[in-house]
Amino acid sequence: MLYLVCYDISDDKVRNRVSERLLDFGARIQESVFECLLDTQQYERMIAALGSIRLDELDKLRIYRICANCVEAVKIYGPGEVIRDPESYVV
Repeated sequence: MLYLVCYDISDDKVRNRVSERLLDFGARIQESVFECLLDTQQYERMIAALGSIRLDELDKLRIYRICANCVEAVKIYGPGEVIRDPESYVV
């Protein structure tokens, strides 16, 4: 499943911790926006990792689940593409 994670965090230290954690789960597509292609276990690990970071009462962090039909409807202007499952895996 594809998840879109976005945040608005004022404190540099906290913002860096969030972005470092998210790099373990997905790709940065904008400064404060990540696309994460995750199975259920990975999603739960991401939620736990983000939940361990203490946010200020004014900080915002949102996670949107993007269904397969919605992924196909994504419009991109400028460079980049939506993260997708590879056609094949090398083991």
